Amino acid sequence: MAVDLSQVAQVDTEPGELPATMAAWVIRSERLGEPKDAFQLEEVDVPEPAAFEVIVRVMAAGVNYNNVWAALGEPVSVMKYGDHPEFGHHIGGSDASGVVWKVGPGVTRWKVGDEVVVHCNQASYEDVEVHGLDPMAAPSQRIWGYETTWGSFAQFTKVQAQQLLPKPKALSWEEAASYGLVYFTAWRMLITRAKITAGSKVLIWGGAGGLGVFAIQICKAAGAECVAVVSSKEKGELCMQLGAKGYVDRRDFKDMVRTSPPQTGAEEKIRFKASKAFGKAVSDILGDAPDVVFEHVGQQTFPTSVLVVKPFGKVVICAGTTGYNLDFDVRYLWMKQKEIIGSHFANAYECTKANELIESGLVRPVLSQTLGFDGVAHAHQLMLENKHSGKIAILVGATEEGQGRTAEGPGAIHAEVGA
Repeated sequence: MAVDLSQVAQVDTEPGELPATMAAWVIRSERLGEPKDAFQLEEVDVPEPAAFEVIVRVMAAGVNYNNVWAALGEPVSVMKYGDHPEFGHHIGGSDASGVVWKVGPGVTRWKVGDEVVVHCNQASYEDVEVHGLDPMAAPSQRIWGYETTWGSFAQFTKVQAQQLLPKPKALSWEEAASYGLVYFTAWRMLITRAKITAGSKVLIWGGAGGLGVFAIQICKAAGAECVAVVSSKEKGELCMQLGAKGYVDRRDFKDMVRTSPPQTGAEEKIRFKASKAFGKAVSDILGDAPDVVFEHVGQQTFPTSVLVVKPFGKVVICAGTTGYNLDFDVRYLWMKQKEIIGSHFANAYECTKANELIESGLVRPVLSQTLGFDGVAHAHQLMLENKHSGKIAILVGATEEGQGRTAEGPGAIHAEVGA
């Protein structure tokens, strides 16, 4: 049955009662490929909430690169994991804002009508790690909207109750849907894993990118000083607006990039010299070498990160966008007693504490573009082709931008972002 896009913002049932079906952007195993082909609008059954689960009416959703991978089926197909084999389809979307529509048995904290944002970490309540170590260590840990079936590119989504956070009142629906995955990831990296404090000196790769714009604001809120690495003066100025002490244009140090396949000895010498010069530029701004390097670029930058971080310093990494097979001169690690720390998303407590800074206005989302519900496949295609300008939000239940604000406040910064 064809989906009537003009009716997506309409729901025929009252809160507490679910309709039988809903409109959703669906990926299926038989059509994996470019997002423009893999994502298709379908009418699917609305799921019922099980114990400790909640059904949220999605008002807006955020777009992340993880569902470009889901569409392509790379590096592995998500259809083999999580609850996908049970349902046979994938509804993407790992960021959302919306309204609690129905609660399952055992849910006491949330009630029908509550306005919420959703964080994307799920784990089984039966895993012992959830109750004493960290939910991120649980064997069942997975990312909602990527490793699960019921993401945010639909009229309704199914989540665990612990995924819900109060929607910041000064944000519109699309602003509230734009920040969770990248912001909460940056929070755990810097606050929990690297343990920055007032006075810490931090180097942030991709300062004007989705992770970087939040890393800068977290440093500012913590009293730390940071330098942002960017690719243009305009992006550097955005980083300064967000609170960076200064920025370095990576185009001035192009030879520091670690290329693949392995470089010759002469090429290594050129790269080392450029990395040393880059490190001096960073130290000149901070007054010393960085205590922490905020890494997510991976192969191209990691050798430089290990080199320039100060003795006993930390390189914290959450991704490898230019490649995940890393090599570096390990002498600078062991002889200077530096640390490499892995980090992956965040737990519910970390998300809650980070979200309080959004509510207070000390940290602000940075949103580039908002599209209608018909733009889901197009948005992911833009990301695949690197033609997008930054963070993209999708209107679902909201009919236009700006809806959902219930209090005065600064709201989001609307700017084009990119590393």
